[in-house]
Amino acid sequence: MNDLTDRQKKLLMLVVRDYIETAQPVGSLHLVEYYRLEMSSATIRNEMAALTEMGYLRQPHTSAGRVPSEDGYRYFVSHLMHQTELPEAVQHTISHQFYQSRPEVEQWMTLAASVLAHQSQAVSLVTAPHAEKARFKHIELISTQGRQVLLVMVMLGGEVSQQILSLAEPVGQERLSSAAARINLSFQGHTVDEISALPTRSDALEVDIVSLITRDMRRATERVSGDLYYDGLTNVLSEPEFNASEEARRAFRLLDERSSLQELLSRTVLNSGVGGVQVLIGGEGTWEELRQCSMVLARYGVPGQVTGMLGVLGPMRMSYSKTIPTVRYMAGLLSDLINDTFVDERIE
Repeated sequence: MNDLTDRQKKLLMLVVRDYIETAQPVGSLHLVEYYRLEMSSATIRNEMAALTEMGYLRQPHTSAGRVPSEDGYRYFVSHLMHQTELPEAVQHTISHQFYQSRPEVEQWMTLAASVLAHQSQAVSLVTAPHAEKARFKHIELISTQGRQVLLVMVMLGGEVSQQILSLAEPVGQERLSSAAARINLSFQGHTVDEISALPTRSDALEVDIVSLITRDMRRATERVSGDLYYDGLTNVLSEPEFNASEEARRAFRLLDERSSLQELLSRTVLNSGVGGVQVLIGGEGTWEELRQCSMVLARYGVPGQVTGMLGVLGPMRMSYSKTIPTVRYMAGLLSDLINDTFVDERIE
C-alpha cells in the first residue's frame, strides 16, 4: 500500500465523506468551494489524479469527478476515520429498550435486528447465540394426538428445537411429564458426549426420547451459527447503488442462502474474538455477491461457551463512522445480556 502525504490523506478523507453523504462524484472545484480549502483547484485535481493512479479513487466517467475505490474505503476505515463511541443518549435509549423487553433470546434477537437497521439505515444481520458445545437444559413432552408426542428441547444459551416423536402405542400426559422430569434431572448441563456416556435407561419410552435428544444435540453442535434474524431491507433498496443494479441486489440473496451465509460467517467473524469489529468491503475479493457492498460485523457472547454474530450489510457508501460504533456497542450489550443469562443458567 502506498504511503500518502498529509495532503493526500486529507483529500481522500474529504472525498470519501462527501461521496458517502451525496452519492455524487466529487470534483476538485467542489472541494475547494465547499470545504474552503487553501489550495487551488488545479493542485487538488493533480492530487486526485495521483490518488486515482494509486488505486484509492476512480473516475466513473471521463468528465466526472472521482469516487472512492474499494482500497480507498479500506484506507479510510483503517487510517483516516476517527474512532468514536456511540453518543451516550443513543446508548441509553438502546439499553433501555433491551432491559424493558422480556428476557427471551428470540425477543432480544428481533429487537437487535430492528435497532441495528434503524441506527444504520441498512440491512441488519443478527444470529441467535449458539453454544460451541451444545449443553442440555430441559425438555418438555406434550401429548398431541394418538401416538404422537411433541418434544421441545431447550439448550443452555437459549436454543430451542421441536420434534414429533411417534410412539409404538399411546402414552398419557402424566407418564410423559414424569419421563421428562427424570431426564431433566439426569441431563441438566451435560454435553451430548456426556449424555451418551451415561448408563442406558431401562424404560423403552425414555430410550426413544434420549435417542432423539442426542441426535438433535449433535446437529446443534455441528451448526456454525444460530438462527438468522434480519431487518431493514427497504432501507437500502432505494439507495442509488441498489435502485438499478441487479449486481448489487444479488447480495441480498445471501439472506435466503443459509449455507453461503454460514460459510461467510465461519471464514470471517466467527473466527475472531468476541467484541472485535470486522469490516468487509467489496467482498474482499472472495464473495462475488458482495462486490458492491460492505459489511460491518462483530461477535458477541461468552467466549468459548455461547456466541453469536451481529452486523450490517449495505452499500460501500455507508456511514462507517456511525455504523462501526453502533455495531460495537450492540455487540457489547448483547454480550452482557447473554453472559448474565448463561451464568444464571449454569448456577441453577
